[in-house]
Amino acid sequence: MGKPPRAMTPVEEVDLSAVRYQSPSLQAPHLTGFSLRAFVWLMESPLFGRLLTSVLKSQNNITRMLQDTVIPERPMYRPEYPPQEPEQGVLLLGDDRDPVDRVEEALHCLPPYDSSLRWPAGDKPPFLYWKIRDFAHAYRSGITTPSVVAEHIIAGVEEWSNKKPHMPMLVYFNADDLRKQAEASTKRFQQGNPISILDGIFITIKDDIDCFPYPSKGATTFFDKIRSVEKDAVCVARLRKCGVLFIGKANMHELGLGVTGNNPNYGTARNPHSIDRYTGGSSSGPAALVSSGLCSAAIGTDGGGSVRIPSSLCGIIGLKTTYGRTDMTGALCDCGTVEVASPLAASVEDALLVYSAIAGSRPMDKLTLRPSPLCVPNLVSPDNNNILGSVKIGKYTEWFHDVSDRDISNTCEDALNLLCSSFGCQIEEIILPELEEMRTAHVVSIGTESFCDLNPHYRAGKRTEFTLDTRTSLALFGSFTSTDYVASQRIRRRIMYYHNEAFKKVDVIATPTTGITAPEIPQSSLKLGESNYVVSAYLMRFVIAGNLLGLPAITVPVGHDKQGLPIGLQLIGRPWGEASLLRVASAIEELCLKKRKRPSAFHDILNA
Repeated sequence: MGKPPRAMTPVEEVDLSAVRYQSPSLQAPHLTGFSLRAFVWLMESPLFGRLLTSVLKSQNNITRMLQDTVIPERPMYRPEYPPQEPEQGVLLLGDDRDPVDRVEEALHCLPPYDSSLRWPAGDKPPFLYWKIRDFAHAYRSGITTPSVVAEHIIAGVEEWSNKKPHMPMLVYFNADDLRKQAEASTKRFQQGNPISILDGIFITIKDDIDCFPYPSKGATTFFDKIRSVEKDAVCVARLRKCGVLFIGKANMHELGLGVTGNNPNYGTARNPHSIDRYTGGSSSGPAALVSSGLCSAAIGTDGGGSVRIPSSLCGIIGLKTTYGRTDMTGALCDCGTVEVASPLAASVEDALLVYSAIAGSRPMDKLTLRPSPLCVPNLVSPDNNNILGSVKIGKYTEWFHDVSDRDISNTCEDALNLLCSSFGCQIEEIILPELEEMRTAHVVSIGTESFCDLNPHYRAGKRTEFTLDTRTSLALFGSFTSTDYVASQRIRRRIMYYHNEAFKKVDVIATPTTGITAPEIPQSSLKLGESNYVVSAYLMRFVIAGNLLGLPAITVPVGHDKQGLPIGLQLIGRPWGEASLLRVASAIEELCLKKRKRPSAFHDILNA
């Protein structure tokens, strides 16, 4: 007789006091070069592939969790949220309003701009990055023009592209087109009629989001040949309406199926803080461009930490919005249940302004997800400090400290303690059960959805045109069954229940953003790629709830490790709670500003 199946306790009956945290133990080979090529051949073999994927899934308890377990909950095929209480101290922007009007409203929530603080006497500015309002002031006061800044950006991109080692941040770049955009913006300023505070602001778009007339390749060598770009994605169109200037299409981990940023097709983007380190991914190019000072903000996509991981590793802000908060029309990944388009920025203020422009749900999501009203925090309200003082921060201590080096969690803990001592916030201990089950459910969900999108091209003979890393992932994803997928959606409902219960006690959940700082780039990975699921698991350790459950989350730089590599603190919010996250993140950013360092590879495009 077979072994009886494991049965999970109904989620409402789970005794949280009996839950014991278990550090994940992922088993998978680290492969580069010839060994990776051989492994892919085995994975794609009809005979050996099935055996190999079966062994890998068994070793990592995937089979036990999904095939050998009775899960009593109904499946949840996309995030479902109970109605949320209105956020305090916010300004409503209006989901359907013109993005120019929304950005103008958002400006009223920021402290008044003081040029004397941002443009001090002397050569060296007392801050890390120029903000969007600095560029706006420079344009309006005649200090410089978008055309002049564009030339500095073009020179910077060319310098990065010609460096050794190769440091490609862009998949597609057209200097003449950038000059034309900048010239039109310069004329608007000369005529005294800029469109908005975002007019003349340079932003880059990840290569899986349409930005007409540029191709969308997803950082592959062929995707633009089978999918043409006819118009801007919705989020890009909203930015363009505000006068934003687009630098080009940013490099990424091929098709977003990895979190290091390794890409043999166009070269691997490198971390501006240490060029022998990964940026993180999959939004590798956007993070590198913002971190290096070549643009104020970028738009990436986040399906498995792909905005937050590179933002953390590169020392910038990464905001992942609630699932359904931004319209995904025009993105390669617009049909999944875990991915959103979101901003990366040098500051919380800039993330807030860009978010105000791009946010707004698609019509069907308004009907099915019932989003709370779109709003931003009023940071100049007299009640702002009182609201901050009432914030309760959830912390699962054992999970919080499960990192490769306690430098990471201690630095994050110091930032939280500083927030509490400065404003009176409280840290509450919480328990989040079944974190390993959550990771498994996410892998199956995003993997199955990605495989469904790519399988027609895979079967039509494009298999060998994918990188070896992507082919490894697709071979694994193709082994997931309908049973695996349904079981994962049942787990999604359980994990949603645990988080909803936690949010009855706390306002935000805090974790380190990643379990390691920026990993080294193996020389052997540059030509053929790399498969390292152990490193990927460390990078993704704390980010999964934002994707599987669709919750909003933000990473804020709070310091550096002993090697000078950035450390990010992640805040996870209630559904539709972006305004509350931005308020807390802004406070943490200000408190930790002196602990941040400029990257060694930096371009001062406004003061050049």
